[in-house]
Amino acid sequence: MNTAEHQRLTEDEAREVNWKRWGPYLSERQWGTVREDYSEGGHSWSDFPHEHARSRAYRWGEDGLLGFTDRQCRLCFSVALWNGNDTILKERLFGLTGPEGNHGEDVKELYYYSDSTPTHSYAKAMYRYPHARYPYRELVKTNSQRGLHDREYELLDTGIFDENRFFDVTANYIKADANDLLIEIEVTNHGPDAKEIAVLPTLWFRNTWVWGCRHEGCTAKPLIQKVDVPSSPDSHVVHTRHDTLEPFRCQFEQQPGSELLFTENESNMQELFGGENFSPYTKDAFHRYVIQKETDAVNPKQHGTKVAALYRWNLQPGETRKVRLRLTDTETLGDSHPDLGSDFDRVAKLRAEEADQFYDTVIPKSASDQQRMVSRQAYAGLMWTKQFYHYIVADWLDGDEDVMTPPDSRHEGRNKDWRHLYARDVLSMPDKWEYPWFAAWDLAFHMIPAARIDPAFAKKQLMVLLREWYMHPNGQLPAYEFYFDDVNPPVHAWACLRVFQMEKETGKCDYKFLAQAFQRLLLNFTWWVNQVDGNGDNVFAGGFLGLDNIGVFDRSKGLPDGAELEQADGTAWMAFYSGTMMSMALELARHDRSYSDMASKFLDHFIRIVDAMNHGDSGGLWDEEDGFYFDQLKIDGEKHPMKVKSLVGLLPLIAVEILDEDLLDDLPGFRNRLDWFLNNRHDLVKNITFCKTTSRHKRMLISIPSEDRLRRVLAVLLDEKEFLSEYGIRSLSKDHEAKPYEISVRGEDHTVAYVPGESDSFMFGGNSNWRGPIWFPTSYLLIEAVQRYHEFYGDEFQIECPTGSGNMMNLREVADELNRRLSNIFLFTAKDGSRPCLRGSGMNSDDALWQDHVLFYEYFNGDTGEGLGASHQTGWTALIATCIEQLHGKITEGGIDPE
Repeated sequence: MNTAEHQRLTEDEAREVNWKRWGPYLSERQWGTVREDYSEGGHSWSDFPHEHARSRAYRWGEDGLLGFTDRQCRLCFSVALWNGNDTILKERLFGLTGPEGNHGEDVKELYYYSDSTPTHSYAKAMYRYPHARYPYRELVKTNSQRGLHDREYELLDTGIFDENRFFDVTANYIKADANDLLIEIEVTNHGPDAKEIAVLPTLWFRNTWVWGCRHEGCTAKPLIQKVDVPSSPDSHVVHTRHDTLEPFRCQFEQQPGSELLFTENESNMQELFGGENFSPYTKDAFHRYVIQKETDAVNPKQHGTKVAALYRWNLQPGETRKVRLRLTDTETLGDSHPDLGSDFDRVAKLRAEEADQFYDTVIPKSASDQQRMVSRQAYAGLMWTKQFYHYIVADWLDGDEDVMTPPDSRHEGRNKDWRHLYARDVLSMPDKWEYPWFAAWDLAFHMIPAARIDPAFAKKQLMVLLREWYMHPNGQLPAYEFYFDDVNPPVHAWACLRVFQMEKETGKCDYKFLAQAFQRLLLNFTWWVNQVDGNGDNVFAGGFLGLDNIGVFDRSKGLPDGAELEQADGTAWMAFYSGTMMSMALELARHDRSYSDMASKFLDHFIRIVDAMNHGDSGGLWDEEDGFYFDQLKIDGEKHPMKVKSLVGLLPLIAVEILDEDLLDDLPGFRNRLDWFLNNRHDLVKNITFCKTTSRHKRMLISIPSEDRLRRVLAVLLDEKEFLSEYGIRSLSKDHEAKPYEISVRGEDHTVAYVPGESDSFMFGGNSNWRGPIWFPTSYLLIEAVQRYHEFYGDEFQIECPTGSGNMMNLREVADELNRRLSNIFLFTAKDGSRPCLRGSGMNSDDALWQDHVLFYEYFNGDTGEGLGASHQTGWTALIATCIEQLHGKITEGGIDPE
């Protein structure tokens, strides 16, 4: 590929030009996080609430609206707004806390990621700001009156956007060079009346100086000060000074009536706690100056650690107004000032064209205009959800010398066993408001679409969680900051292998990355085996999983006394992990034959787990009567199949590996071990299927289901009365809507029923639901597995799709049909001209003003396709771009189809 953006990626990877130094790495919510919590009981939502955010300095990060920052989050930029009616300056996004929402935390704002290249040489996002006073209290009060069975009360439900009475505020970021950032803020009044708005582009330093800390990143107090320009005394030029960041100059566009405001990024202790302030100029100064008319809130000497240019506009209906800024390092500038004129225009136009050229090489040419738009915005969201994440657990546990002193109970509480964890990186977040912290298994899925546009970034992200300052010394990967000890499905190895394979298809074989990942994953695999195979019988039990409320019991709280749960999905995950590690070792053995012994080790694990799943000493987890895999509850010496048709019984399909005889012949050590199995363990060989593709060429399939069982499980998956929705694969069979599963254990009744939308229980906090909705990560794994089965069985394997329709398909066609149905979530329907994903948000209008801005939700209603949960989870939901590319043959089972 030879586009300008590909060249920038090459230069950045080679460390020739630091193109990724600046990006959308600013969090959208730093308040309410574990990192900022210094309370006695670990109540993060209440210890640092939204009401404190405008006045209180953050210890571990920063947040803002449509923001950018450097990769260490030293110098930050975002936009602040005031519509003349709000009670506070709009500097950050608002949402309900976990306890306030009737389905957990939920952002109550409208904002969209419109575009971004991988180096952020061109990036664009938009915030929709109402004319009327923002209904903070109404949103909190109304949602507090609603229960689990009620819909959430959304911002659109308030009527505040009726008649398009809002401003669209768009932030455009363009890089002329690695340290030359062009910024244009564009505001459009879409309402029927003229309206006033105050716009404050804001530049500030993260507070790294008041805490008394000693670790890396703590600095002396930096400075931003106005630069006197003799030829233009009212010009808006500032200069920055910082211990570890070279000097920069920022030119704010000068407009009639505009002014520069300066303050410090330090807490207003007097306002918050009745204490004494470090300085008379505090973090909330711009709020007080603009809204409360406190002219002495800002520093008249025009210096500080936070600066904004204030523009007051009166916009007519349909009118758009813009303001420009340019942030440039002084070495590049010399004695000149940043150009906001013709050079700005030239670079902005060029970078927009280069972004189009780049994505023309990624998105299939045969994609429809709608598919292309969805893919482009999916990639944009994936890039915009990068965030600087800072959390040094030892310092957080012990507290700081001068300011933040935690209670003694901190040392016996959350994350106390993770003192080694030292996070100071740009990481891919699930959602920068709802989940502004990394989640290990989310990140693995993020990297599949990320590898399509920036494989170097994907590899670094996967490796960072395997490094010793993240991975626990015992081999466990950290889950997420609320509880690093939590255990999510082991998908990291799969993501590493897939990213390697995708890049290999482009002609680059990064065996160094694969080998490094494999060595670290050996530690993690050992931890898994020791953690969840308590009986040593290769059937995995315990209270782990990332699929939250999918089971009969709350797996986070343990099982009834004396009970043991053998998990079909847990065992499938471990078979999947073993098979993936075997494939990684075989791939590495092509390059280094010593890895063939490791491949033999994982072959042994894989075959034994597959056997335990299907047969075992007590019959395995297969139910012949229902033709499905079920969890088994062992209690009082008896075994009871938990006959819930859920993803638990579908996930065994993903444990599938194909061995090619040509490769085996090149690896005599592995070949000998396999032959020993074939000749001596006839009880295990029945799990291996042989297929001759030519008279002399033979392949072997090792998978949990045999061909017969595969057909039976697929018949359930492809049944529209069970798992197959118009919009993809449900997480629970729709059959449980009329026939809930019920069981009584130790006098306590348990019920699992089909719930296609939001959760109807507070299990795992109530903010996610795996009992009916459609989820992209598991859907993607199942589709990939179906493609792998097609690779082995070929077109001769035909199955009815949908079940009962009489329409026969091969498995490649089945995979395409599943991808097509997932795509239906985002594409316009003929029924009402709207996108199913937006149906529940109130955006039912066919107006392009609403419908052309796509939201990539956390999960989707199993019946309607309506988006649910976090509204900007463009991490794993960005997999829709990969699904669309598969539909057009751009990505095959083996990786990428190089056009």
